[in-house]
Amino acid sequence: MFDLASQLAARKDAALYRSRVTSSSPQGVRIAIDGREYLSFCSNDYLGLASHPELIRAMTDCARDWGVGAGASHLLGGHSGPHEELELALAEFMGAERVLLFSTGYMANLAVLTSLVGRGDVIHQDRLNHASLIDGALLSRASLQRYHHVDMEALETQLADDKGSRKIVASDGVFSMDGDLTPLPAMLNLCREYEALCYIDDAHGFAVLGEQGRGIVDNVESRGKDYSQGHLLSMCTLGKAMGSFGAFIAGSDEMIETLIQQGRSYIYTTALPPAVAAASYAAFELVSSEAWRRNKLAGLVDHFKAQCSLKGIPLMESSTPIQPVVIGDNDKALAIADRLKRQGLLVFAIRSPTVAKGSERLRVTLSAAHDEADIDVFTDVLAEALADPGING
Repeated sequence: MFDLASQLAARKDAALYRSRVTSSSPQGVRIAIDGREYLSFCSNDYLGLASHPELIRAMTDCARDWGVGAGASHLLGGHSGPHEELELALAEFMGAERVLLFSTGYMANLAVLTSLVGRGDVIHQDRLNHASLIDGALLSRASLQRYHHVDMEALETQLADDKGSRKIVASDGVFSMDGDLTPLPAMLNLCREYEALCYIDDAHGFAVLGEQGRGIVDNVESRGKDYSQGHLLSMCTLGKAMGSFGAFIAGSDEMIETLIQQGRSYIYTTALPPAVAAASYAAFELVSSEAWRRNKLAGLVDHFKAQCSLKGIPLMESSTPIQPVVIGDNDKALAIADRLKRQGLLVFAIRSPTVAKGSERLRVTLSAAHDEADIDVFTDVLAEALADPGING
């Protein structure tokens, strides 16, 4: 018998129990939960597109024309016109030969790492990578080597000693709990030198970073060449800054075709609903034509950091909309999150094993739908909570 009851009780005793909340309103910076409205600082809807009328219109119109479900996997009749239109547009936007749609970023990462390498190969990963990259590496049966966070010297040492037949260096583009960036130019140089594939999970960078919104690859001038020559492969999600759902892989024709032929999490699952693809296309058009959203968001990040500095709120080194406030203790992190919630502000405590023990934190996220007044209110209340001896005594 599984003694699940005692396991769950132990998790509660250690302040590691997770509980869902049920919202009763559309996604936005103001969200209703249990009949009360909160000002939210915990969403990945970085550009405020999740409830945008253009996405709603596109999804509604497409559902009217194409129905709801895709009905089958992409390879068995589920690949529709809206899917194809979105893939072609994203490929051109990214400067890649092809892109391939997936139902989730998790499934995309599993497909890449299990399709391209196996026994006798090596995957090098940043120690703070997302769980899906770790899981994909374990499922691939390749050797997994993890290097110290964003330490390119450590990575080069590993690559120099690597005797694997094939090599992948896999990293988050924006680290989801810390908000900092991988040093992509240096990583790409190492991958070229040591004939490894550079695989970037840009879930939290796509549509947010770069002048055009291509994410962390936006400033890589050689990205088209790197994609086509097999040096670079990137994964971007559609359910965060794009406000929709799903993910895609951008890369060379050969790599995308390999994923179609061998990616189990692509082959053996029903395709995204066509209406979701249509909503993503509408989001893509907004992202590629309305730079003001990214510009406003960048300004709000600067304002938030300035207010935290002014009010004595310690922050990690991050220039992205992910702004962690490390508390360092489960109980304190929960108490501060609860204090904020009672005052109408929604942010969640992130605890181990999601982050290392001793680095428990509030994961504050900003959206272009916020304004400076929202940030001022939030930082005022947060500063008061952090200084409260009842919490910190």
